Amino acid sequence: MKKAILAVAVAGLALATPAVAHADVDTDFSNSLQTIGVYGQKDYNAWIAKIACERIDRGVDRDAFASATFVGRQLPKGSTTEQAWKFLGLAYPAYCPAHQALLQMAAEKPA
Repeated sequence: MKKAILAVAVAGLALATPAVAHADVDTDFSNSLQTIGVYGQKDYNAWIAKIACERIDRGVDRDAFASATFVGRQLPKGSTTEQAWKFLGLAYPAYCPAHQALLQMAAEKPA
């Protein structure tokens, strides 16, 4: 099950549309989240994504698993683990593209 969820998150990286030069990253991110059933205020969701990136940068979260746990705790009640992983699959390319490899490493980690 975990492998399937991670595969979906990694696949989300391929589907993430590149931002247009004049587009608002937070708006694009919010619109992308709606495709996975995550709604809410644009600024709040962007804040979660930015904090998730910052937590990786500062070593608070050492891998994508810890990052997904953090994100899952911030999402609305009733959100799924799959949505937390998909959130990361959309957040990393938008806000911290250097961390995209963490999703791939998580997907390749033996169960």
